[in-house]
Amino acid sequence: MDKITKLSIGIVVAIVLFTGAYMLYNSLTENFSPENTLETQSIEHNHENDSEASDYSAPNFTVEDKDGNAVTLESFFGKPIVLNMWASWCPPCKAEMPHFEEAYKENSDIVFMMINMTSGDNRSDAEKFIKEEGYTFPVYFDTDGIASYVYNATSLPMTIFIDKNGDIVTYANGSLSKEQLQQGIDMIR
Repeated sequence: MDKITKLSIGIVVAIVLFTGAYMLYNSLTENFSPENTLETQSIEHNHENDSEASDYSAPNFTVEDKDGNAVTLESFFGKPIVLNMWASWCPPCKAEMPHFEEAYKENSDIVFMMINMTSGDNRSDAEKFIKEEGYTFPVYFDTDGIASYVYNATSLPMTIFIDKNGDIVTYANGSLSKEQLQQGIDMIR
């Protein structure tokens, strides 16, 4: 083949590849919504026969409270739980914190476990951030990374909504709006 034919074929192939990539990109972005919608992450179950072990039981773990005392997740079973995993270096985590503080103050019947991923964060930075912002919700520290491992928290923030029976009802990856947080709380009441 001569140079012009090879060049023409090369240009046609490049145009086809770029067109295909463009169409694929547009198709994927049309169907992607960056907002968390708890409905798409809900876990459907009922408690018709609570004597059976649930497939959605929240795995237990141990974290430390601010005084260094061991605290287990299962010690809060019997009440609905909002479990939030965060880090002080995480901007989306910081953005949702005011919503959690407000919800904590308004929902005394709900346990809030705000778990700092201390194994990937600096505890003193986390404590400083909480103090500077004046947050009053209880903060726990995952010093050995077990909580993040058990819940496969590969990105932060991550929020898990657990009902009073200790079953995971829904979860969300990414920062929650005030409305999304309330939606999750309503689902575990």
